[in-house]
Amino acid sequence: MAERTPLDRFKDVLGGTARALADEPEVELAFTADAPSQSGKHLKVPMPARALPADQVAEARGFADGFALRLKHHDPALHLRGAPHEAVARAVFDAVETARIEALGSRGYTGIADNLATALDVKLRADPITRARTREEVPLSTALGLIVRERLTGRESPALAAPGLALVRDWIDEKAGDDLDSLALALDDQRAFQSLARKLLEDLELVQGEELPEDTDDGDSDDQSADDEQSDDGEQDDSEGGQGEAQIEARGEQRDAENEDGEGQEMGDDVQDMDGEPGDDGEEGMQPVRPNRPFADLSPQFDYRVWTNEFDEVIAATDLCDADELVRLRAYLDQQLVHLQSVVSKLANRLQRRLMAQQSRSWDFDQEEGLLDAARLARVVVSPDMSLSYKIERDTEFRDTVVTLLIDNSGSMRGRPISIAAISADILARTLERCGVKTEILGFTTRAWKGGQSREAWLAAGRPPQPGRLNDIRHIIYKKADEPWRRARASLGLMMREGLLKENIDGEALMWAHARLVARPEERRILMVISDGAPVDDSTLSVNSGSYLERHLRQVIDWIERRSPVELAAIGIGHDVTRYYSRAVTIMDVDQLGGTIIEQLAALFDTP
Repeated sequence: MAERTPLDRFKDVLGGTARALADEPEVELAFTADAPSQSGKHLKVPMPARALPADQVAEARGFADGFALRLKHHDPALHLRGAPHEAVARAVFDAVETARIEALGSRGYTGIADNLATALDVKLRADPITRARTREEVPLSTALGLIVRERLTGRESPALAAPGLALVRDWIDEKAGDDLDSLALALDDQRAFQSLARKLLEDLELVQGEELPEDTDDGDSDDQSADDEQSDDGEQDDSEGGQGEAQIEARGEQRDAENEDGEGQEMGDDVQDMDGEPGDDGEEGMQPVRPNRPFADLSPQFDYRVWTNEFDEVIAATDLCDADELVRLRAYLDQQLVHLQSVVSKLANRLQRRLMAQQSRSWDFDQEEGLLDAARLARVVVSPDMSLSYKIERDTEFRDTVVTLLIDNSGSMRGRPISIAAISADILARTLERCGVKTEILGFTTRAWKGGQSREAWLAAGRPPQPGRLNDIRHIIYKKADEPWRRARASLGLMMREGLLKENIDGEALMWAHARLVARPEERRILMVISDGAPVDDSTLSVNSGSYLERHLRQVIDWIERRSPVELAAIGIGHDVTRYYSRAVTIMDVDQLGGTIIEQLAALFDTP
């Protein structure tokens, strides 16, 4: 038997501690390189390095303790019944309850309190409160959770959140200071604490009294809580009879209809994740943004205008020319790069090996057939009557990932750069499809030179000053993420079409590609941009400041890199794009583009 590593022993100890804290023997704990999460009695915490650095150990302990305390001290059914419907109020309600759970569980246990503080630091690193400059930018759920934590535990909030808290602390104290003081009196009683939390929401004017759900004290409420605890493994409670169970199910269905995010669909494991923990199912749980509404609804406010979007278009490549022409253009693309076929194959194989090497493999032992298990031959020698043992390799699915390749289709890309970009996109789509990673290929340009119909409309309106973006943008879909490569292969030939490549407005293209990515269900989203420099549109720049489009691009990149769950990388062709993107490379010879894309993408996948 192989000797257990220190990491294995740490996992055993952490799992045992979680079971003890939760007072639940069936708790299972696993390490993950993804976001920490809780699904019923299944806990996933950050995996520390093999050397077990102290900070990473404390982080894993913090998340494990937090999840275990939620199992011990939180009644999800009671919380669901009392939660407000409005999104911001709901997020505050959840955050305050989390503060109660952790304050109650760490009371008298300095070690647990320290572990939870470490996990809190990790969560706050990606929270908008650390970057807030005005009161409106502070997420109320985070601020209230931290202030309630201070009142209940006596511990100061982490220093990185202090500037953001200072922006709203006086306002919160003025509006609801008495409510905050009273919360400590009901720490041990979730129902009473919940009533005080609802009063807090009213005083902060987040809800009106009549908008809050009734906190019924009917006789079967205890039975309902018990029934919900019995359904922790994610299945709906189907016990026979019981009027209380029917009421729970009816209330759950009613809330499903009222919540546009579909929360509370089941009364089992899903309810466990409804309080704003990092492991929330769906997109919001993975996103370092305000937890009070979905990421796609957070529209960044930039100093950027669009004169009109009436003439803009998002169009599939197949709609820009007929099928026969696409086939001819694809054949022309293949002919341009026929001498690179051997290089293409090597690059594709290299990327596939790097990606497949990261897939976790495991074995099913003691099988009746399969590969002979040499490790178990010794027992056959010792006991000849014992039959041979076989094993079967079981592949674990690669982490659910989607990659978007956004290609600059501006006129300056004409010729060899666009050819290499097109064939590189083709390599990626084929290779990633083999590895089970979905790929979307997009392009961006304008419909016309010198402004098109947008400029004509501006001229007809009397040339108002500072009109903002003044051209008709064209966003092209070459391949959808769910579309097989074989169907989209011909579409990539469109980049070879004479007259397609015009001007480039990068900021809006980046926002468009980003919006498509965040709407995807995959856990990990990667956006790679191929461009040859700064955005240029003569029509826009002639009537605005010379840095108008570049400033907007910088704002969009900063917003995505700092606030979005999307991982952004860029490759500049002949121009330095590292001044825009924090993760970028610049190549001077377009022949390097294929290999550079492979290396960049492989490096992204190598990053936990």
